[in-house]
Amino acid sequence: MKEKIMPPLVLAIIAIVVCGLLVSANYLTKDKIAAAQIEKTSKSLSETFGESEYKEIYPNVILEGINAVYEGDNGKTIYEITVSGYAKDGLHVLIGFDENDSICGIGFLDIAETPGLGSKVKDDESFIEQFMGVSDKDFEFTPITGATYSSNGMKSAVELALKAHNGEDEK
Repeated sequence: MKEKIMPPLVLAIIAIVVCGLLVSANYLTKDKIAAAQIEKTSKSLSETFGESEYKEIYPNVILEGINAVYEGDNGKTIYEITVSGYAKDGLHVLIGFDENDSICGIGFLDIAETPGLGSKVKDDESFIEQFMGVSDKDFEFTPITGATYSSNGMKSAVELALKAHNGEDEK
């Protein structure tokens, strides 16, 4: 009887100890991780849209995929968006609008697309340039050859930002 009870009991004790260690590690690092993410977002906002005092605002329209909305004292409104490209939720971007309600910049917080292929949406400046100045959903779009899913993900992010900025509900 003892031979049948001991292995599961030992396994259960090991599982409890490991879970306890994971909870402790999470508790000790969650604030540092959150602070690092805030710092990364602030740095990306400043690098992409210029030095300004950015504050998070409550959006008029809440759409799935929009994580936050920031407004700068330089008149720019920036949407933090997460969309899927080739990888699920593989594109985490900032898309900003100027006073003329047209896209004035795109910054990347994180990209989990295939390195060298899907990551071209970030690295190819001519690809990003095609979105500059766009102010409505009817815009010309040329995907990157070999990175169609990632390109379409970027297009989805731009369309989502346009919907939110123009006050459209999700349909």
